[in-house]
Parts: sequence; structure tokens; C-alpha cells
Amino acid sequence: MNLKEIEYIVTIAEEQKLNRAAEKLFVTPSALTQQVANLEREIGAPLFYRSRNGWTPTEAGNVYLTSAREILQIRRETDKRLQDLVNAHRGTLTVGITSEHGSTMFTHIYPLFHQDYPEVTISIYENSVRDQQQMLRNGELDLAFLTLSEDQRTDDIYTPLAKEELLLAVPASHPACRYARETEKSRYAELDLSLLQSDPFAMMYKQSTMFRMLANHFETCGFSPRTLFYTQRSVNALEMVSANICCTVVPAFFAAGAHRSTFENVAFFSIPSHPVWDVTVSCKRGSYLTDAAHAFIKLAKEYWGALELR
Repeated sequence: MNLKEIEYIVTIAEEQKLNRAAEKLFVTPSALTQQVANLEREIGAPLFYRSRNGWTPTEAGNVYLTSAREILQIRRETDKRLQDLVNAHRGTLTVGITSEHGSTMFTHIYPLFHQDYPEVTISIYENSVRDQQQMLRNGELDLAFLTLSEDQRTDDIYTPLAKEELLLAVPASHPACRYARETEKSRYAELDLSLLQSDPFAMMYKQSTMFRMLANHFETCGFSPRTLFYTQRSVNALEMVSANICCTVVPAFFAAGAHRSTFENVAFFSIPSHPVWDVTVSCKRGSYLTDAAHAFIKLAKEYWGALELR
């Protein structure tokens, strides 16, 4: 095995399409095909099944990929350790964020990080929680900033940043608002879900960690929302609520700070079962975190610690 061959095979397996893999590797499809064919002749077995739907690993291919990914991970870990040894203020940092919280967090902490680490190049990937967890497993991310419940965790390392309540968002003019009652369990007044039984809801898409978590809480409350549409961003749902079209459930992040003034026509309430998820930063178990990565985590802890999310 050499590193070039390893990168070629792993990239083809990840992309599943030869043209996409070739584009990512900055080689021509024909050159990539020839490289794979040469390696297969050397091994004496095909590494991929070729079809119109793409390239999928054979049994021999999966054996090769297991070792190949381990070798690439060792290389990445070695590079990070050498980075700290030679110059901790240079190098790269690859970070995953979610669309719900990530961009705002990054906007706040990056200028502070850049002051201390101006020569560290950060690559940001905005992806779902499950996609980030997969990228961590593949060694494509150093850090992943995630929002999820305890049972949605993988075997990776999770560092807590905050606990965040999920809140009902209701048009401020809705008659049900007057029946909300104060509770010691939350800084937000509690609203009986039965008062919204006939209202349409905007819900997060079904594959999201929020949808799966809320499904359990709604079942506990005996509530079945009448879903008007599914969305990938809470901001989209809140715009609909602000226009008096529907209700929704959003992270408390959107009821606090600067976001609160953006949605003046929206009233926020706690759900009787008080769903709370974890805001965390995750890294692959056994991976090495550079000084720059630790500094980024420290800034994230300070950012989330200043927010009132429960």
C-alpha cells in the first residue's frame, strides 16, 4: 500500500461515483480507473463492483478499506502531534456544525480564535448530526458540534457545552397564550398541548435528532401534532409562526438574546414534559486534539455558558 493508492480507494468508496471521486482527487476519471486496475492486478482480486449506479466495494475491497482508513487515521494523528510539537499556532482544524446553532456560534468565537491562532486554517462543514457522526468515524472532522439526547450518542467522546430546552412557539395573538402557567421547572411558562390540538404545526424533518426526540415527548403527553410541513431550519418555521400560520417547536436558543427581537410576534412556552437536549462538542475516541482544537473548545464553552437556554 502507498498513500496515494489508499487515498484513491477510500475516496472512491466514499463518493461511490468515479467522476465525483476523480474531481475530488484532481485527476482524470481514466487515470483513476487505471490506478485502480493496476492495484487490482497487483492484489489479484477486484476491489469494486462497477455498475451504472456507482462503484461499491467487494469483499476484498472492504478488507482493503478497513486497513486503508486506519492508515489514513494514523497519518492524520501523526500530523496533528507534529503540528503541536513544531508550532502549535500553525496547521489546520476541521469543524462540523449544525445549521440550527453552528453559524451563529462560529461568528461569535472565530474572531477571538483567529487572534491567537492566525495561521491555523479552519474548514467548516455544516451538516446534520448523523452526518457529522459519520464524518467523525471516517476521520474527516476534528470536532463536531452537536445537539442531541443521551440515546443518540455514539461511541465518540462528548464534552458538554450546555443543556437546552425545546420550546413551543405560538403566535403571540393565539387565544391559548392566556392559559399558560408559571412553573419551577423552566424559566418559560408552561402551556397545555391539548389547547393546540387543532392547530397546524411546522416540524423539523423526520430524520433530525429533534424530531425523534419530540416524538417520544409528544407520545408521553398524548399529543399528535397536525403537521402542515416539515423543514430543515427552525428559522423557517418561526417565520410561519410569526405570520400567524402555524405553531412549532424550537430550541430555546431562538427565544434568547438577539433572536428574541427578531420574532416579536411569537410567544415561547415550555412543554409539560420539558424536553431538554445536550449541546455538545464531540471528537473521535482515541484521536489527538491539538492545542488549537482545545482553544476552540474553550471559546465554545464560554459562548454557550453565557446563554440562558432553560
